[in-house]
Parts: sequence; C-alpha cells; structure tokens
Amino acid sequence: MDEVFKALADASRRRLLDSLNARNGQSLRELCTGLDMARQSVSKHLAVLESANLVTPVWQGREKLHYLNAAPINAITERWINQYHRERVHVLADLKRALEEKPVSDLEFVYTNYISTTPERLWQALTDPAFTRRYWGVAFETEWTTGSTMVWEESGVRMADPEQVVLEADPYRRLSYTWHTISPEFARAHDMSEELFAQMSAEPRSTVTFEIEPVGDMVKLTVTHGGFEPGSAIREGVQHGWPELLSSLKSLLETGAPLPASDGSAAPSE
Repeated sequence: MDEVFKALADASRRRLLDSLNARNGQSLRELCTGLDMARQSVSKHLAVLESANLVTPVWQGREKLHYLNAAPINAITERWINQYHRERVHVLADLKRALEEKPVSDLEFVYTNYISTTPERLWQALTDPAFTRRYWGVAFETEWTTGSTMVWEESGVRMADPEQVVLEADPYRRLSYTWHTISPEFARAHDMSEELFAQMSAEPRSTVTFEIEPVGDMVKLTVTHGGFEPGSAIREGVQHGWPELLSSLKSLLETGAPLPASDGSAAPSE
C-alpha cells in the first residue's frame, strides 16, 4: 500500500495515469507527447508506477506498451476506505471510479495482481471448480489442454459450444481460453433484455489470458481480456467485475476466504 500511495502523491504520475485512462496501451513515445517532461523523466515516473503495480507493461514485438491496472486501487478501497470518513477520501474514491468505470480501452483490458502463493496453487485456483466457484461463482468442465472444449456452468446455467475452447495451457505459467457463449438461458438467468441479448450474442468471441510469473515469495498474475469490438456491450459488462474478482481471488489464496461481498454476482461473466 505504501508504494501505491507514494506513486499517486506525485502530480506528474497522476497525469500519466490520466493519459492511460483516456487511451490505454501507449508506448513511451506516445506518453511523452503532450507532456512537458523529458523522455527520461517520463520513463522514471513509469518505473515508479510499474513498481506500485499501477501500470502494467506488455511487450508487442520490440515495442513496450503501458496499460493502466485498476487492481491496487480496488484493493485500497476494499481494505481502507471503510475505515475512514467518506468525505476525507473523496478524491481517492473518485480515482477508483475513474479507473474502474470508464472504459480504458475499446479492444482489451490488462490487469495485474501480486499474490502471496505459489504458481501451482494459483493454477489450481484458476482451473479447479472447488476454487472457481468460491471467488467467481463459475465452474469449468474441460481437460485443460490446448484445443480442448470447455463447458461453463454459472447461475445454474450450463453453456456448451464448439467455439468455447482452451487456446493455450502451459501449467503454472500461462492459460488462455475463449469467452463463453451468450446463450438464451444465460440471458434469462441474468434478466437480460431482448435488445441487450441480441447485441451481446452477435458480438465476436473475446479471449482471456492469464500469465503467471514467480516474483520472490509472491506470484505476479497478469490478466488480459481482449478481442472486443469498439462499443462492445460485453466489454461494458465485464470491465466492472475483473478488479473485484482478482481481489477476491487474492483474498482466497492468502486468507482462505474470498471477499465477503463477492458471491459471483459482480464477477465478469457476461
């Protein structure tokens, strides 16, 4: 928490976060444009934000792109906001809402969290229904091998489709799969309007990738949810749930219990 607060205390770093909030996935060159700072200064500020886990770097070929990460802000809210008078943390609450409620990218989200666990335990938490039901409210039926089909079970609804597949499965390192089908049964279970169902069911299928990296006594988990089209209704549905879901996963692995308020209702399942 100390690193997060220190990183947010600097006005220049907040400007960089504002820039990424307006348009996510920028290179160093793009971030320098429009800022009255030398390239070296911007690079140093980005290093501080990365160290505080507020910015996640992603390499695309030789280019390093920077993504806003809402998970630390969500953790501050869950662990600290309720202990103080709301008016005294009004600015911090506004920042949280800005990071979680504004669409930071039309095409993908990138979230990072550091969890005190092992790669093996984290992999189990991402794949074993005994874990996924507790923090996500979802269970998967699959062999967890590349190309294997997946059945999603959530809110009493089973969703099976040939296009629901595991794209990549490298145990304890990387897991990627396609998102579930928006079926009529799922729409009814979530009281979805006919208009929203028609829009979501017509969208191209998105994908989720989990990257697991040991960092000392902790594990760095980077989640990338991408493949959305501009104006995607599914993107609007899932963007609010990921920060809480990752915080609940972290809580489950570190304390043995998910977040009290997390029962799957806010999970990114649309």
